[in-house]
Amino acid sequence: METLGSNSSCANGSLITLYCYSQQVLCQIVSDFEPDSSNNITLSSWQKRATKNYGFFIGVGLAILSSFLIGSSVILKKKGLVRLVDKGATRAVDGGFGYLLDKMWWAGFLTMALGEAANFGAYIFAPATVVTPLGALSVLISAILSSYFLGERLNLLGKLGCMIAIAGSSVMVIHAPEEEKVNSINEMASKLKDTGFIVFAVLLLVSSLILIFIIAPRYGQKNILVYIIICSVMGSYSVCAVKGMGIAIKGFFKGQPVLRHPLTYCLGLILATSIPIQVNFLNRALDIYNTSLVFPIYYVTFTSTVITSSIILFKEWNSMSVVDILGTISGFITIILGVFLLYAFKDLDITWESLPHTHKNPIPPPTPEPTIIKLEDKNVLVDNIELPPPSPEEKPKVFTIHT
Repeated sequence: METLGSNSSCANGSLITLYCYSQQVLCQIVSDFEPDSSNNITLSSWQKRATKNYGFFIGVGLAILSSFLIGSSVILKKKGLVRLVDKGATRAVDGGFGYLLDKMWWAGFLTMALGEAANFGAYIFAPATVVTPLGALSVLISAILSSYFLGERLNLLGKLGCMIAIAGSSVMVIHAPEEEKVNSINEMASKLKDTGFIVFAVLLLVSSLILIFIIAPRYGQKNILVYIIICSVMGSYSVCAVKGMGIAIKGFFKGQPVLRHPLTYCLGLILATSIPIQVNFLNRALDIYNTSLVFPIYYVTFTSTVITSSIILFKEWNSMSVVDILGTISGFITIILGVFLLYAFKDLDITWESLPHTHKNPIPPPTPEPTIIKLEDKNVLVDNIELPPPSPEEKPKVFTIHT
């Protein structure tokens, strides 16, 4: 579009000619427009000023609130599952769904929903490189609350593994590239049709089916990683579907024909399938394993899976520098080491007091007092007399004691 005006100024009566390809429009300025900021304060302008001046702090506050709600929700769910076992109902790990009738479990579910809503709002106000690492606070909150309300304890190596895994996930998120913006449902559909993402999604689907129908019935109650990996894989599907549904909702309010696009209904079907599976297997893991173990491992595996799927879906590695690539790989290796420490030594009773440096100068045990036998005592027993054993070559000696 080109602009060509008969007058160079923008005063009243000035003519402006607009050319757009073969179309020509002649516009005349009839009055000046100076908005009165003091009298015409709209809701949108207030939101813009609030976002500009206090957006970062609002985002950080929402992220901290989200961490507290999500960390608390796991404790409430666990309490509901424990009450279910005390009542003698079928446990979730055995395929029971009695927790759907428990108020405590529903309180945990609604608390997690509020936490996810606060997390979504935090991404609107603050950058993802700040919000996502703050989500690691939910792991610490769940560990603290589980020690007070559930009586669960982590040994020293478990606590170190938890901190290492959180640090690794934070490094991985910080070095992850910025997500590419998708403005329409058609753009999202073109992203989902990419060959690399289709191969990745199929591999995740096949692996999850193998885990659900083959490995979980045999080893799910023996290995904590089985149920958690299923939840993480389903979580990557649900996050991608939520992103697509968010784009569809925005397009709906903009007047785009999103209801006519088949991808909208496919994304809704993915959400309706993945979320119940994710909730079911997370309840199974919480039913038989400690919360202080389940939630840290679930956080790091879920974060790694979601970031990997996001990078593949939006081709974000094309814009990554060498430093970001090395940082992402280092963060992922750190996560693996943290999870290994957290899970491999979970049965050992290792505390700060049992470390070697606390035994450098041990206090010697008290010396026992020697037994004193008085020879003048006439009632000395023969058993108290220590005699050397007789050698095989010598004849035994006979002692006579006169009383």
